[in-house]
Amino acid sequence: MGSEENSISATIVALTASIAVIGANSLALGPIAPSISADLGVTVTATMTAAGGYGLGTAGGALWLSGHIDRLGVKRALALALAGLFAAFVASALAPGVAALVFAQAVAGIAAGVALPAIYAFAAAIAPKGRESRVLGRVIVGWTLSLVVGVVLSSLLADVVHWRAVYALLAGFTAAAWFRIARIPYHAAPPAASRRAGLGELLRFEGVVPLLAICFAYMTAFYGSYAYIGDHIHSMLEMPVRAAGLIALTYGLGFGAAVFGDPYIDRFGAHRMLPLSLLLIAGVYLGLGLAADSYVGLLAIGGLWGLVNHFGLHLIVAGLSAIDAGNRGAILGLNSAVTYLAASFGALAFGPLYAAFGFSSLACLAAAVTAAAALLAFSKAKVLQRA
Repeated sequence: MGSEENSISATIVALTASIAVIGANSLALGPIAPSISADLGVTVTATMTAAGGYGLGTAGGALWLSGHIDRLGVKRALALALAGLFAAFVASALAPGVAALVFAQAVAGIAAGVALPAIYAFAAAIAPKGRESRVLGRVIVGWTLSLVVGVVLSSLLADVVHWRAVYALLAGFTAAAWFRIARIPYHAAPPAASRRAGLGELLRFEGVVPLLAICFAYMTAFYGSYAYIGDHIHSMLEMPVRAAGLIALTYGLGFGAAVFGDPYIDRFGAHRMLPLSLLLIAGVYLGLGLAADSYVGLLAIGGLWGLVNHFGLHLIVAGLSAIDAGNRGAILGLNSAVTYLAASFGALAFGPLYAAFGFSSLACLAAAVTAAAALLAFSKAKVLQRA
């Protein structure tokens, strides 16, 4: 029993580290873009096209390649995806120009599009019965590490050493995660399935469409708000740029602290907790709107924002993971594709509202979108319970 527990713990550490690397790459480009632009002789806008390449690559990889997770098995699929990430980070570190960087980040996105659902599926596969939520909750703490450690360390490295050192470090951490995954004594065959479903069949599985719709609303609200809160703090509240970094820090700490509440998901059931969690998230957005003129207020609510968002992400992923074990990787791939499409949509759709009416109106829209997701979750509670 002790050996099995040690193996599960080692796997959780490796999966958490893998998410942290993926999250750090997706969040690091913004802070280090000025350094890249100065070095390559291009505008910051041109440099940020690499973020677009990464997002599109992630959505495409998740949509078209995640089905191979179920055919290859989670361990092999994740190892291959991490190898692809390593190569992409090395290419990013060596990129001679912005076009090469965009291409390298698109490749990183494709690999991440496979790695993320593989990580979630791996967590579901190793979790002892009755402890599924605790295991998944510990794994998604990797997003906290990417916010609290990854963004801060990336900015520091770009200032003190060079922006290329950021990608070199990410490549090193990815290699370490790959080595740890390769050594894990997990050799289970891919779970049996009545069929390896295509896209149309996946969408007909009970619970998939409602949860993906909830995911889209949840992620649109988050990315649409998060994309502009930094500019609001800097431009409207006249705070230094680093002040926005503290919002990310408090958000990340709140997100990580929520792991202590994950056992309650196993106790009460995801189908019961999802509507409540989404309503709480909607309330937090209303709080952000009311506190928009106060930096201290935003800072305080930032921690609560991370806390409730942890449960939102956890419950959506847990619900999708439970629908069909034999097609789990493909279903979770749809979740990743929807997430990154929602990220782009949220930033684009919320931008005009922010420009015209400010952050308070934007936060209120996020609250309305999340409340609609809560109503959908409540109306589909019986379906989600069966899933």
